[in-house]
Amino acid sequence: MRVAVMHGVDGGNATSSSSDRLVAAEDAALVAGAKTGDAHAFELLVERHEGKILSLAQRMTRNREDAEDVVQQSFQKAFIHLKKFEGESLFSTWLTRIANPEDSCLQREQERIVSAAVNELTPRTRKAIELRELGELSTGETAQVMGLSVGAVKARVFHGRRKLRETLKPYVESVRTYGNQALRTKRSIRDRSRAILELRPAC
Repeated sequence: MRVAVMHGVDGGNATSSSSDRLVAAEDAALVAGAKTGDAHAFELLVERHEGKILSLAQRMTRNREDAEDVVQQSFQKAFIHLKKFEGESLFSTWLTRIANPEDSCLQREQERIVSAAVNELTPRTRKAIELRELGELSTGETAQVMGLSVGAVKARVFHGRRKLRETLKPYVESVRTYGNQALRTKRSIRDRSRAILELRPAC
């Protein structure tokens, strides 16, 4: 069954409350269609909510590629467990809970691993990374704090990032593996949603 999305999804003249109700109603229709096996309905759900989940994932991981992996895995879980969604909350709320589980053990473990990797850097490189990457200062601000030229800071950050990539590569690769499939992080929205559909368990 192909679900027809209500006209006016992108209309900018609707009030916020009526727009929210429209989105919720359309999501409910798409979820109902996806539960019956309508692949196009699920693709539309991915298109509608991927941006929000990506923003959430980037705040959690502070890394674009890792965030895209979180998005991929979240929609995979959503698809597999879609029939358990009974509409007691908004679909977007349910999806957000999947992407950001209350159990933060994994996030704490990630922070521990990153912290250990940063501590392996030389003191001068570590300081540049802490200020520029973890402290989110600009290159110019980092240079002022450290009393260095912008070029010197860029060099230290470059070497620090390279060392961190080498140290964290085994962990990152294990995180990017979902089941037995290596996930590609630069697919189009439609390609990613179709990849999710291919993982549907046999009935």
